Amino acid sequence: MRTKAPSRLVAGCAALAVVGVLGACSAAGSSDASYGPDGGYDDSFAQERSRQAPVDGQEEYDTSPEQAFQDVATSPLSTFASDVDTASYSNLRRQLNEGVAPEGVRIEELVNYFDYDYPTPEPDAADPFTVTTQVADAPWAPGHQLAMIGVQATAEKATHRGNNIVFLLDVSGSMDEPNKLPLLADSFELLVEQLDEDDTVSIVTYAGSDEVLADSVRGDEHGELVRILRELRAGGSTGGAAGLQTAYELAAKNFVDGGNNRVVLATDGDFNVGPSSPEELTDLIEEHARSGVYISVLGFGMGNLKDNTMEAIADHGNGNYAYIDTLDEARKVLVDEFDSTMFVVAQDLKVQVELNPATVSQYRLLGYDNRRLEDEDFDDDAKDAGDVGAGHEVTAFYELVPARDGSPDDDLDYQDVKPGHSDDFLTVHVRYKNPGASTSTEVVFPAGADTYTTRPSTDFRFASAVAEFGLAVSGSQHAEDASPTRARDRAEAAVGEDPYGLRSEFVGLIDSYLRIAD
Repeated sequence: MRTKAPSRLVAGCAALAVVGVLGACSAAGSSDASYGPDGGYDDSFAQERSRQAPVDGQEEYDTSPEQAFQDVATSPLSTFASDVDTASYSNLRRQLNEGVAPEGVRIEELVNYFDYDYPTPEPDAADPFTVTTQVADAPWAPGHQLAMIGVQATAEKATHRGNNIVFLLDVSGSMDEPNKLPLLADSFELLVEQLDEDDTVSIVTYAGSDEVLADSVRGDEHGELVRILRELRAGGSTGGAAGLQTAYELAAKNFVDGGNNRVVLATDGDFNVGPSSPEELTDLIEEHARSGVYISVLGFGMGNLKDNTMEAIADHGNGNYAYIDTLDEARKVLVDEFDSTMFVVAQDLKVQVELNPATVSQYRLLGYDNRRLEDEDFDDDAKDAGDVGAGHEVTAFYELVPARDGSPDDDLDYQDVKPGHSDDFLTVHVRYKNPGASTSTEVVFPAGADTYTTRPSTDFRFASAVAEFGLAVSGSQHAEDASPTRARDRAEAAVGEDPYGLRSEFVGLIDSYLRIAD
């Protein structure tokens, strides 16, 4: 959940107006036109440039297959790892602003981009999250139902012992674009303004080789950190694996016991020197993740964006992945959502949904295509899963086919699968570890008959509109008659309180998509 920036951030953001211009982004020099009159990154210029620039086909996305409908009689359990990434939404926004059909659409990241009004845990609650369920008719599939499951993490941080953060910044030649390195520098200036004397910052850059520009600088030395950011230049090849190794070594050297130890990687993901595939890079970071140093990944740019690599790094490094297309998005991720981005309150959070054959005959999980787990992984504490930050929300949708009257005829000779008499739709099992713990705790939340409503909440109507739009634009084989137009109308009617204007922006993005489609 996003919180308003403290007042000192206003002064910090205003200070950007007097910071010097970054200057050339390559050894040969380049135009300063990407900066506005205040010396900061000019979003309008980058958007104009991006609209003019064609997508060159070098972007790479994960191609995990979506889940087909499952029979409850034979597959009553659905298990997945939590996912709080939001990169797919801002990347979709960037693509629509370019005037091209979106690629790499992950429905769960579209839905999880927005805030929902789930109840928050009490300060003395035994578990650091609540679970909310609601069932209503599926707008795009007559006769089907839609179950919305919302997990709301506590906003109480698990640690107050300071941040040990390593900025790992890609300064290779592929970053020499107005919406890459200049935007990166401005974005990290916003992050710097969140830090104080209890924090430690190191800065590592990488291109053909890696270089340590700052080691153990106190977080309140904003001027020195901003100076380093403003002197960044782009050029050379991309040896990301070597940079990762150096960043982890610095994080380990400055490790704060009980604190937040994190590498923040900023890149377009185009690693072309050394280990570069998602598999090679995840092998590298999994070892370090077990040491208590997590990673957040910020994606920048277009054309050669390696979305699959960055998502894999975040997923295996106990971190999160956001895509920065504008300075407003940087402010959302690094200022408004600072605590949820940086401070973990529940590790390896897994969700297992048990469907009731008395009320549901078939189901399918929307999205989470590369986050699904085997059912036996739920009880396996050695199996890595998603980490949830302070105030984070995790939302998932299941499309349900209601059970017909009478027992199913399964033609099985040795198994009795007659449904019981319960009128529950499903039961949500959540398993998680407290930060630093090695064993997990399980919590159970049944969704009874009273979960169904013919008047779903504003959040349900808006989130289901986002999911419907995702089904339509991703070309889902199970989209039924999912309609961007109907999704737009439902979203517009369910904007509700929209203090950041993000829900209204989504309605406008559907309009952009419809223009492209026409």
